[in-house]
Amino acid sequence: MVTEMKLGLCNPPEPIYLYVKSGELNGESYLWYNYDNDKTIPVQQTGLTGYISELKLTTKEFREKDNIKLDIVVRADEIYVVRTGIETNFAKTFLLAVSCVQDFSKPLIIAAIAGKENVVFCNLYDAATKTRIRSEWNKDADWLAIIDSVQTRLQTFKNSHIVSGEPILF
Repeated sequence: MVTEMKLGLCNPPEPIYLYVKSGELNGESYLWYNYDNDKTIPVQQTGLTGYISELKLTTKEFREKDNIKLDIVVRADEIYVVRTGIETNFAKTFLLAVSCVQDFSKPLIIAAIAGKENVVFCNLYDAATKTRIRSEWNKDADWLAIIDSVQTRLQTFKNSHIVSGEPILF
């Protein structure tokens, strides 16, 4: 697959980090944000459409404590990393839904959904059909096992396309 390369000024090929938080800035509500020089930049869109390519656990220090974050790597017009705490409702609802996905060759929509107070949930949709991928709530789920299972399926998918000679859509 040959893609046309755009020449000229551009941003470096670094991922765009999106952080999950129900917040308000200058009277505008938001559920996702990113940073620019340590300044919070609200993202007004609540959905991100793309191909999930990887799930990673990252340890970040916050207030002198290690916090485990779930990084959801999404390939779209740019590479995005949705970063959220592993213990958040967003992470848990995402993991339960993504555990139901069998075919990662299709784009998905990751949507941030406001709950009560500062809670943010995740809905996952098939981007082609706009159908929500539903899962049953399980507060006792083995979150690390789900991450490992999804990551294994993502890796198997990538490897099967490399062996078959088909282009990878990520």
